[in-house]
Amino acid sequence: MDIKERPNRKLYTQTLRRMSAEQRLLKSFELSEFSKELFLHGLHSRFPELSEAAIKRIYLERLDKCHNRNY
Repeated sequence: MDIKERPNRKLYTQTLRRMSAEQRLLKSFELSEFSKELFLHGLHSRFPELSEAAIKRIYLERLDKCHNRNY
């Protein structure tokens, strides 16, 4: 049961189907990199007093908690 409205779902699916396998793969890499950058930006905002090394340590610790990593 999906209670969340998804008005653009059909358009999104059509767009993905028009892309080649290579384009979809490249887009997934792009989105993955964007997610990492966004995560790091959030950590910098939350802990502005910490050094880059400390931010990196928190980043890696939190990634380690993820159960669906693909690396």
